[in-house]
Amino acid sequence: MSLRTPVARLSTRASPVQISRFAATPTSTLRQHQHLQQHGAARRRMATVPPVTQDAKGSKGPTAMVFMNMGGPSTTDEVGDFLSRLFSDGDLIPLGRMQNYLGRFISVRRTPKIQKQYAEIGGGSPIRKWSEHQAAEMCKILDEISPATAPHKPYVAFRYANPLTEDMYARLFEDGFGKGRGGRAVAFTQYPQYSCSTTGSSLNELWKWRSRLEGKRADEDNNNGVAEADGSITWSVIDRWPVHPGLVEAFARNIEATLKEYPAEVRDKVVLLFSAHSLPMSVVNRGDPYPAEVAATVYAVMQRLGMRNPYRLVWQSQVGPSAWLGAQTSDTVANYIKKGQKELVLVPIAFTSDHIETLFELDKEIIAEAEELGGDVRRVESLNGSKVFIRALADIAKEHLESGLACSKQMGLRCPACTSERCAESKRFFAGMQERL
Repeated sequence: MSLRTPVARLSTRASPVQISRFAATPTSTLRQHQHLQQHGAARRRMATVPPVTQDAKGSKGPTAMVFMNMGGPSTTDEVGDFLSRLFSDGDLIPLGRMQNYLGRFISVRRTPKIQKQYAEIGGGSPIRKWSEHQAAEMCKILDEISPATAPHKPYVAFRYANPLTEDMYARLFEDGFGKGRGGRAVAFTQYPQYSCSTTGSSLNELWKWRSRLEGKRADEDNNNGVAEADGSITWSVIDRWPVHPGLVEAFARNIEATLKEYPAEVRDKVVLLFSAHSLPMSVVNRGDPYPAEVAATVYAVMQRLGMRNPYRLVWQSQVGPSAWLGAQTSDTVANYIKKGQKELVLVPIAFTSDHIETLFELDKEIIAEAEELGGDVRRVESLNGSKVFIRALADIAKEHLESGLACSKQMGLRCPACTSERCAESKRFFAGMQERL
């Protein structure tokens, strides 16, 4: 959908030739000349407004669109810092009172091994490249379908790799947001399914840096925890979108393309294994919504596919000896092949682009091991540059901007067994932004 802008209507006005012709006519008068000018001005006011570009401004623009994700090291030299931040995050991998010490210890031990893995997939993660591409392309579409909030400026904020949240915030300041100038920003999670350990952690980090860089705007007498706007950035959050039709369609099309690679006689018998990043059971047992929302995505995709194939939801990337969500993807693949089910398709259902979990863990470990066992296992292409997916992102953003909501009602609800006061304050802050929208 694009904003229609007939060029002829935009240029409707009296030309110099017309004006000189009237002036040369003996009966021409100042009144006729004025009438002509007024008529042209009226026609110009009636003309369709041209599309807002990145250099123009809508009535509510500009709007910063901030893509939040885990991130990944772009080079092998960045692996150590990436792992140190990751294992030090108690929202993602809870290690108790010794979190900082154990996080650094584990990261130092694992860095050489993980560096080799990144070297095998090209020397670094492509997640930054894809995130920046998706954000930029989405903003181009948004400028057309949501001109009132244009221009839409793309930003990326990673939790554990560059560009970090604080780097993104510095760019916002450079681009004219905040610091007494106000402005609107949308924190758009690139985890379709919400978890306190992923989206929640990124929002906690955003809230932390917002407080440090713009000051705590909390009004102790105000229950929502947010004072009136004083030139700081007004934030809203797209915190989950597990069953959005565009997301479902993008996954379904990629699955259909992979299934066509199998002979027609076995195509409907291929087992689809939807693989998502696992979570520690300690997080799940607190009431984290992630498993349910991932399952919702899977079921929506299967409905779109007409339930033609058998399927299972499995979990990958477990770290450490503690209990995590299962069944594990690697074990499931091996068990099915040993039982005679050799045709399997892996669907990375919780990822919006390629990174180490798809390019190394699925492609180079699990599929390679499956081939040794005699299996015919293939992986569905990640969403990456899918035009269907990028259009879905734009539609999600447009719906959010038109809704006038600071966040979903679900985001304001803490997990039943949540003990994190930082989480409580972060949720209170973002929900409280409703006062400023």
